[in-house]
Amino acid sequence: MSKAIVEVRDLRKNYGDVEALCGVSFRIDEGEIFGLLGPNGAGKTTTIEILEGMRTADGGTAAVSGLDPQKGGAEFKRSVGAVLQSTSLPDKIRVDEALSLFAQLYGTRADRTGLLSRFGLEEKRHAFYGKLSGGQKQRLAIALALVHEPRVVFLDEPTAGLDPQVRREIYDIIEELRRQKKTVLLTTHYIEEAERLCDRVAIIDHGKVIAMDTPRELKQRSAGTTRIEVSLAKPAEAAELRALEGVTDCRTVDGRTVLHSTRPPQTIVALVKHLEAHSNELQSLEIAAPSLEDVFIELTGRRLRE
Repeated sequence: MSKAIVEVRDLRKNYGDVEALCGVSFRIDEGEIFGLLGPNGAGKTTTIEILEGMRTADGGTAAVSGLDPQKGGAEFKRSVGAVLQSTSLPDKIRVDEALSLFAQLYGTRADRTGLLSRFGLEEKRHAFYGKLSGGQKQRLAIALALVHEPRVVFLDEPTAGLDPQVRREIYDIIEELRRQKKTVLLTTHYIEEAERLCDRVAIIDHGKVIAMDTPRELKQRSAGTTRIEVSLAKPAEAAELRALEGVTDCRTVDGRTVLHSTRPPQTIVALVKHLEAHSNELQSLEIAAPSLEDVFIELTGRRLRE
């Protein structure tokens, strides 16, 4: 087993009467891209803020590079880089000036030209921060997080609010970090992001880790079944649909009925016959292989972004 560079044990955090973290535990090996996958409010940002040293835990322990985020001091700060959910710099600071400033704060001589080239910001070297696009600002935020060559990089919802093309650009940057053997903790509520980027994923919901493994192994939980998602003219009894041939699970999500079946053709035929017998109509039907979304639905009974 590789050496753990991030260790979290029984992490707890309350905000008044709200229990944000209820005993979260996981470890991240050096060079691994680890994802915290869950809906907004699940506890992802609280977890990452504790690991960054920005927030204190009410219970449990957290260590990064063997250091306590609250007590590690300058050594801890040099070992980590972070991209927060929202990065805000003065509108009138220039891109090159921002890189120079962050390098000075960390006491390092950054290869600013190399960073600008690496993140596609050469032409924006002298541009004001306030004139950058959303994608350019996010690329600069990642560049600033890497200016001191940290061992661990925290990315909190790095593609939230970005259009699909810019998100793919960020994916390319994260995949480059993998090739450089950087350790990355990524929080996201995008299924495709976790599946594409992460070596392992912890699915977190209501402050608890409800599943943890590689994306492939997590999807194996639904192996042997097919997801059949249907829209019906009127609600149908879930218990009756579960009794249809081949059906292993039935849930209502966002007003649509999601069936998991080991025998899709037989299930669809049985479903149509059942709807006809109950004067109901099939308005739409989609068939797909299992995904992390299906694992999440099976575990929680709701969609990831619900």
